[in-house]
Amino acid sequence: MSPSIKPETPEMFDSHLENLRLELRRGALPLAVLLALREEFYGYTLREQLSTRGLEIEESTLYPLLRRLEQQGLLASEWREENKRNKRFYRLSPLGKTMLERLLEEWNSLNESLKRIL
Repeated sequence: MSPSIKPETPEMFDSHLENLRLELRRGALPLAVLLALREEFYGYTLREQLSTRGLEIEESTLYPLLRRLEQQGLLASEWREENKRNKRFYRLSPLGKTMLERLLEEWNSLNESLKRIL
């Protein structure tokens, strides 16, 4: 072993694993949100939908992602009153639908490549 390389402690390993896990998740979240928004949802119900399908997402992650996707033209939103409360509803824009199709092609291609590597 090279003197400059120290063996990892279990804590260091866990920290590296968590960082890599978060990177994988971060890359998949926009695709998950676009997929879910093939139907219209407001933020809270979108979070619930993702959660019931096994993808927990914090509000502090979801809302900035929704704003970013909307700024990129992939989502459309509108404020509406529901149950005497104003709620912002999100859905895919026409550009978002096209982008989702392309991203799904890329995702499936990447997934097939990973399967072959495995």
